[in-house]
Amino acid sequence: MGTLTPTAIKRWIALEMKRLREAAGYDRAAAAERIGKATTVIAHIETSRNLPAPADLEILLDFYGVPERAPRFLDLIKRAKRGRDWWIKFDDGVFDWFNLYLGLETGAARISSVDLVVLPGLFQTRDYALAIMREGRRWDNKAELETMVDLRMARQEILDRPGDAPQIWSILDESVLRRQVGGPAVMHDQLQHLMDLSERSNIDIQVLPFTAGAHGASDGVFILLDYPPEFGGDPGTVYVENRREGLYYEDKEDLRRFRNTFERLQAQADHPGRTRNFLQNLARELNEQ
Repeated sequence: MGTLTPTAIKRWIALEMKRLREAAGYDRAAAAERIGKATTVIAHIETSRNLPAPADLEILLDFYGVPERAPRFLDLIKRAKRGRDWWIKFDDGVFDWFNLYLGLETGAARISSVDLVVLPGLFQTRDYALAIMREGRRWDNKAELETMVDLRMARQEILDRPGDAPQIWSILDESVLRRQVGGPAVMHDQLQHLMDLSERSNIDIQVLPFTAGAHGASDGVFILLDYPPEFGGDPGTVYVENRREGLYYEDKEDLRRFRNTFERLQAQADHPGRTRNFLQNLARELNEQ
């Protein structure tokens, strides 16, 4: 089952075409001149606005010294044109800057996240998500809110994808687990859901306890996405979100820093097995309230 969305494919082609051009020592003007088109055509390809025309692609790959890669690129272009981003039915309520994230999350082979305020969307129960989103912004009507909760639930289908579900590693601040979002009953069910998820072979959850003190994520939360072999050479993406926009970091040095931070947090956080015990005890406390 293919998991690569048109959005994810366009992004990879854009990054790779830019990388190949730079490695060959050409600027955009030279590449555009080689195919007899405006420089904006190259810019649109390299910013994932447009897919390259097959004829232009073959000329450019030959110009860059890698003509043997044309069949792979052409196959991906065909897949992108045949495919359809699954979240299109939710488009009216999705911020433009979040569309790319949905495509990357769907196609990721590994998702590593650090959360200090709320649980990651992939782990939220419907009642927890509803409570969070109800308070998160002003909604025009209940139907709009329900649609966005539906989108969040639909994202979780990747966890049950047969054969190629992504590997998930989540680090959660203890405050995230103690905050009673939606009240004790909702939070009890959410903790039980986390315990169930933590038993899966492709999911690891660590709690970052209060006793850990200061830590490397004190300046914010982030999600690190790594991709399957089909996206050969892709360094990955770090996604950081605020109320106004989603930020995407793909520079190798930026990625190295985020990866180092994640590894330090893994060392500071409780082992996944100990985290399961913590979740169990916390759920028991809520049940007794």
